[in-house]
Amino acid sequence: MNVLAVDDSRTMRDMIRVTLDQAGIQTHLAEDGVHGLEVLEGIEPDAIITDLNMPRLDGFGFIQAVRSQSDRGTIPILVLTTESAADLKSRARDAGATGWIVKPFDPDKLVRALQMVAG
Repeated sequence: MNVLAVDDSRTMRDMIRVTLDQAGIQTHLAEDGVHGLEVLEGIEPDAIITDLNMPRLDGFGFIQAVRSQSDRGTIPILVLTTESAADLKSRARDAGATGWIVKPFDPDKLVRALQMVAG
């Protein structure tokens, strides 16, 4: 499996990479939505993980930009965030998010969620 993880926190990117590496999942990292779109140009991920609150382009804008690409419309996108408000979940779903995981994340649950959406 091949995953793109977008988060402005270096610590969080490192935690995601270690978790996914241990599960045998190839991980590509980006530090915000703009960088995420740049990285996405060169890869074919099976799933995407994104934070919501990021500089330059937030998670909502990033999800919408990915969904607007005709060949990327079906890639599962998991939101990984400290936010848990129902209205934010609704906005993320409306933008095209597949699922929602609250930080701090349980490594096993993150891997299981990816396996479930990206099989």
